[in-house]
Amino acid sequence: MIPRYTRQEMGRLWEPENRFRKWLDVEIAACEAWADLGKIPGRALAVIRRKAGFDVQRIDEIESVVRHDVIAFLTSVAEKVGPESRYIHKGLTSSDIVDTAQSLLMREAADIIIRDIRTLMTVLKAQAFRYRNTPCIGRSHGVHAEPMTFGLKFALWYEEAKRNLDRMQRAKRAISVGKFSGAVGTFSNIPTAIEEKVCRKLGLKPEPVATQVVQRDRHAEYLSTLAIIAASIEKVAVELRHLQRTEVLEAEEPFAKGQKGSSAMPHKRNPVGCENLSGLARIVRSNAFAAMENVALWHERDISHSSVERVIIPDGTILVDYMLHRLTGILEGLQVYPERMKENMDRSYGLYNSQNVLIRLTDKGMTREDAYALVQRNAMESWKKKKPFKALLLKDREVKRYLTKKEIDDIFDLRHYFSNIGYIFTRVFGKGKK
Repeated sequence: MIPRYTRQEMGRLWEPENRFRKWLDVEIAACEAWADLGKIPGRALAVIRRKAGFDVQRIDEIESVVRHDVIAFLTSVAEKVGPESRYIHKGLTSSDIVDTAQSLLMREAADIIIRDIRTLMTVLKAQAFRYRNTPCIGRSHGVHAEPMTFGLKFALWYEEAKRNLDRMQRAKRAISVGKFSGAVGTFSNIPTAIEEKVCRKLGLKPEPVATQVVQRDRHAEYLSTLAIIAASIEKVAVELRHLQRTEVLEAEEPFAKGQKGSSAMPHKRNPVGCENLSGLARIVRSNAFAAMENVALWHERDISHSSVERVIIPDGTILVDYMLHRLTGILEGLQVYPERMKENMDRSYGLYNSQNVLIRLTDKGMTREDAYALVQRNAMESWKKKKPFKALLLKDREVKRYLTKKEIDDIFDLRHYFSNIGYIFTRVFGKGKK
């Protein structure tokens, strides 16, 4: 079973304590790089490594006066380190620290989401094979189309999850950059070797051309990826919401012991989890739009993006982490009703065989236009009079001129629709995989 979701891991990632810890890691890595170049005495570096720390409450107190979070942070660190703190932040601008640390945080958040997607894929695959041969009606425009199997729905979602996994891995690479090139990206007060050394130590790549900031098209790609993942989650949620409608009722969300669906109607079992996911997807999509708005900044930098990112990046990653986890739990515990699927298929009187009848008539020499008119005439009568489509075809003299009873029986054999399910599964999951 998927454990109950808690926001602890992703939530802790974005708490001030961890954010400032990343800032400090970056600052110390820069000091070590300066020391490698002989610009910071070894003894001073040892003191910095030993004493460097901060106090979140103290940072807040200082910031309330100086109105600058990085200065407040550096002041708090200096109070811990003492005189050797003069070597900290040497040649750097605030964004060198903030943007590089943010890349580290976003990379870690991506790792959590990648793990979530893999867990979802495990459940999707298991359900795909469980219901691989379970017949259900396929629908287009919400109307009966042709038969398929319920497992194909899961296979479809699994394949999309694979694409989202690839997207998230690309987004992780896109954001895994740092910059230590100063106020406008020209290395005016810092050697290029510092950036190379620090980025290598942190597992990042240097931003090839930077201004004062890492360029925000990277962040937009990351947030857009989260939005696509959220859209895929909503796609599944909307399908399950439709399947749970009373008139359909082919599948239901898990309904826990003691759970209640309505304050007024005790009989209600509502798809509240999927509705929740549909709603949250709207927020994640809006975050992607805000990230795109952040791409255009004044000249070499303004801070209009900063306030936005303080909201959309933590919230976006926390929401997608939660959404993936919740959807995985819903799908793992999904209540599926194959008998209801069979009942629903029968509601359209076998009309889902109309295309197969059309093809067989044209194979026997009828023009497509004439065959279509003949099939449609019988189909409309079946629907209007609620009579089995097959029975009407067997009585139609014109149909009988082209098709025998055995041929019509063959047309209405469900196995015709499932002959290539194995082929599709092999394309999705590989040969012999279960």
